Amino acid sequence: MSKPLVFLQIFSLSILLLTLPNLTHQHGCNSNVVINLPFCNTSLSYKDRANDLVSRLTLQEKVQQLVNTASGVSRLGVSGYEWWSEALHGVSNTGPGVRFNSTVPGATSFPAVILSAASFNSTLWYRMGSVVSTEARAMYNVGLAGLTYWSPNINVFRDPRWGRGQETPGEDPLVVSKYGVNYVRGLQEIGQEGNDTSDRLKVSSCCKHYTAYDVDNWKGVDRFHFDAKVTLQDMEDTYQPPFKSCVIEGHVSSVMCSYNRVNGIPTCADPDLLKGVVRGQWGLDGYIVSDCDSIEVFYNSIHYTATPEDAVALALKAGLDMNCGSYLGKYTENAVKQGKVEESVVNQALINNYIVLMRLGFFDGDPTTLPFGKLGPSDVCSDDHQQLALEAAKQGIVLLDNNGTLPLNSNTTKKLAVIGPNANATQVMISNYAGVPCKYISPLQGLQKYASVTYEPGCANIGCTNGSLIARAAKAAAAKTDAVVVIVGLDQSIEAEGLDRVNLTLPGLQEKLVLDVASSASGPVVLVIMSAGPIDVSFAKNVSKIVGILWVGYPGQSGGEAIAQVIFGDYNPGGRSPFTWYPQKYVDEVPMTDMNMRPNTTLNFPGRTYRFYTGPTLYNFGHGLSYSIFSNFVKSAPSTIHIPLNQSHHNIITFNTTLFQSNGEAIDVSKVKCQDLQFDLEIGVKNRGERNGTHVVLIFWVPPNSEKVIGLPSKQLIGFERVEVMRGKEESVKMRVDVCKDLSVVDGEGKRKLVLGKHTFIVGSSSDHQVTHRFYVRVGENEGTTISSI
Repeated sequence: MSKPLVFLQIFSLSILLLTLPNLTHQHGCNSNVVINLPFCNTSLSYKDRANDLVSRLTLQEKVQQLVNTASGVSRLGVSGYEWWSEALHGVSNTGPGVRFNSTVPGATSFPAVILSAASFNSTLWYRMGSVVSTEARAMYNVGLAGLTYWSPNINVFRDPRWGRGQETPGEDPLVVSKYGVNYVRGLQEIGQEGNDTSDRLKVSSCCKHYTAYDVDNWKGVDRFHFDAKVTLQDMEDTYQPPFKSCVIEGHVSSVMCSYNRVNGIPTCADPDLLKGVVRGQWGLDGYIVSDCDSIEVFYNSIHYTATPEDAVALALKAGLDMNCGSYLGKYTENAVKQGKVEESVVNQALINNYIVLMRLGFFDGDPTTLPFGKLGPSDVCSDDHQQLALEAAKQGIVLLDNNGTLPLNSNTTKKLAVIGPNANATQVMISNYAGVPCKYISPLQGLQKYASVTYEPGCANIGCTNGSLIARAAKAAAAKTDAVVVIVGLDQSIEAEGLDRVNLTLPGLQEKLVLDVASSASGPVVLVIMSAGPIDVSFAKNVSKIVGILWVGYPGQSGGEAIAQVIFGDYNPGGRSPFTWYPQKYVDEVPMTDMNMRPNTTLNFPGRTYRFYTGPTLYNFGHGLSYSIFSNFVKSAPSTIHIPLNQSHHNIITFNTTLFQSNGEAIDVSKVKCQDLQFDLEIGVKNRGERNGTHVVLIFWVPPNSEKVIGLPSKQLIGFERVEVMRGKEESVKMRVDVCKDLSVVDGEGKRKLVLGKHTFIVGSSSDHQVTHRFYVRVGENEGTTISSI
């Protein structure tokens, strides 16, 4: 979801909704007049019920149900319904479908997604989604929330300047995909993890913003006017995979199209992207909704159509089912009467929408009789839920640097200076699209549990344009304590929806604050960076007094406690950076509006993300230290993979045996018999340190060089697992590798290829002791043996 273009209009709707009486148990089929009609008959299929309901509506009634604030149909006992609710990292009142009051004053606020992603823990992501949906259902039962949540954001964090990077799971398509799948399933599934085979929904989730959307407002280029020029190659292996996984593996019940154009066409008006790919190729079982006022944007801002009626007709025919905003409600009736769109297209959009509400139980009578119908206020902000929010923050925190001084010892660190503009952060910690948290534990409050604290902000705010407070912070506080924790970074005034960064440095005089504190400190200095995107902190890496550097994202309601536990060693950090840390000069080389991922030496373009970037870094994707020492080793992996071809292509082996065994040759995946072409990769992890801890096993794959496929990634993450290992102990991790999916590359035409020859697995990131394993991929004359083990 995004802030609407016509903000005042939506804001007015929000205010109106807040003044409505309590909407407890808002649902359809709430009248004896209609209880026996087919759309209320729960023994019928959802499709039959939705068809029956739509058949009873007039055209005028239909169009008023195509917008987020659906009016309902009182003569049929169908209540009005507000579709727009948000749950990016907790139930949020950002959308008009949710409100807090004395009955439910707040909800559990998890860390910003970018920090939760740094945990590399799929199970955690599922549990978070499950907690959020439980609280959403509880609030729905007392009339304070809806059932349709336009979350998560699964755009790839392609550029470190993007203001909405905080909402995403990072720069790697696999991590983004797995986060999306697990969070969506946590939100939607009624049964236990992995055991839900029903099509009922706990709440409805929505994957957004489809697609190639990651420019908000950079040097005058805004998302409403931006035309993302994307190659077929980048579309297939970077921008589309998270959405494909979300639909096919996550079974998400909604997809939101974005504001921008992709190669000239507004995404919400592109039949190839909507009907063709999302619903046709991937089989979306749900509805497609526009970002707020997207239809008005492509009519009014870029003049893509001649009239509003043309705009709504174009969107509906492309496959759009719902408009966040008002355009479909205002202009669809005229568009139908003018012959610009068939009423049958309107009917199908409504059927897609109503089926989702029926899967949620909206038309099943009294909600208290349904699953989760007994949930109430006591199920919001429960101790277990808040403990999980704290755990998510701790698991995500990344220890970037440590000279061995961390963790601090509370027995010897009696006096602590806590300095910096984010040192006493509260609202900053909960990022954007946050609701009202259950509570706040600021870094200052968390650290006060471990030592006697002297607090100085050092800057009046994040902008830090006035240095008058620095001297006091540096000299008066830092010089008189046993240790110093400096907490700097960003907030929503620097990186936000509608606001992209223009550089990668600390704002204002924050760098001076850090250096002055370090020069004055009588003891060790710990630098804590609270931000979503990376910051060039190279100035601090060689300052001897700065003994450790932590990145804490925006850590949620209990972020301060999580930070303190890591600094003082009550929690052993295991988070890994979900993005590359670039030097400041990167922004001078790379226009944010260039959507290309691959490097181009002719244009001096260094590429993007760890998969393609060729320049220097501060910290690599996957970097993260621990207070323990872990070693990885390969226990089981293939030495040779024989690729079986489909029967129709089998005879090419006979004529091209030499060709298809040569290094760098590429076979189209469509020619390969991919079924059951999988194997288990087993990795051992040994904890050689003195502390128990968790370790993230990262498996990267390096394909062979190939003249047949230009633009191969330098390496690519194909699997990850977070595992707890006690000191002195060893654990094993098994990862399933799908050869056609995980070991294929994309050519210039967007086609998947398997490259023959010597491949390499790299276990671990640059901050680990990396282990490599080489194996061969060949066309298989050995039909009976697909995979040969070591």
